[in-house]
Amino acid sequence: MNLNELELLSVLAKEMNMRKAAERLFVTQPALSQRLQSIEKDWGTKIFIRSHKGLTLTPEGEKIVYFANEVLAKEELVREEIQALESEVHGTLKIACASIVGQNWLPKVLKRFVEKYPHAKISLITGWSSEILKAVYDDQVHIGIIRGTADWKGEKRFLFRDHLFLVDKEIKNIDDVIKTDRPFIQFKSDSNYYQEIQDWWHRRFQTNPKRVIVVDQIETCKQMALNGIGYAILPEITLHGIEGNLHKIPLKNENDEPIGRDTWLLGYNKAFQLRHVSAFIDVIRDYLKEQV
Repeated sequence: MNLNELELLSVLAKEMNMRKAAERLFVTQPALSQRLQSIEKDWGTKIFIRSHKGLTLTPEGEKIVYFANEVLAKEELVREEIQALESEVHGTLKIACASIVGQNWLPKVLKRFVEKYPHAKISLITGWSSEILKAVYDDQVHIGIIRGTADWKGEKRFLFRDHLFLVDKEIKNIDDVIKTDRPFIQFKSDSNYYQEIQDWWHRRFQTNPKRVIVVDQIETCKQMALNGIGYAILPEITLHGIEGNLHKIPLKNENDEPIGRDTWLLGYNKAFQLRHVSAFIDVIRDYLKEQV
């Protein structure tokens, strides 16, 4: 039986009168009678007994009408839930994010998102940008947030650019780098970040640093610089809120322009059409506007 047939039985059981039921259902009495006969044939039993006083439910009919009312009530509940879904943001937002952004920028955005959409859930993985790209390519996540440039044919949106700084407890001038015996603490990753630093260094100094310490986590690199072990080159995104006597010297290219790193959001078009994904992107947009 379809929902229309269930509604027919429910109305008949409430009215117990063919004429009144036909009026409520906007059909003629002969059409209603014919439909009822067809339903009773499908069930293989009489549902109503007619008399000059109206309709009477058979014992079998009572069970069938109870079933009809139960299904109609569930259908109404599901419709209400669907309407709620259309007015509220639900579902699990799956994000893959470059670790440096996931540690220093994304939490502020996610805080706003969960406050605005408390019914939404979040699944977050972090890693190198190459790992993020793979997760998006493999359709494991809705969106990816990467650093640097990427050859991506789907949706791709620029988020922000942050500049690079040489940071140290002692060095105050960029030219002092070539004179010091303090170690250069480098963060090595699979992205082009490491190569960009190498290229800048050799253009600027035409020689290698005297001493080098290589670490595999940018947070380790930062903490070593903060503790005065040596100097490091770090993105601006990692330096917010740092107080004290840490000197921050901006890196510049041969045209005396600041050197920076771009952050992008990307994904497949089908993901961007999802309500909870588009809601998250709107939160990002509003957040970035406030930062200008």
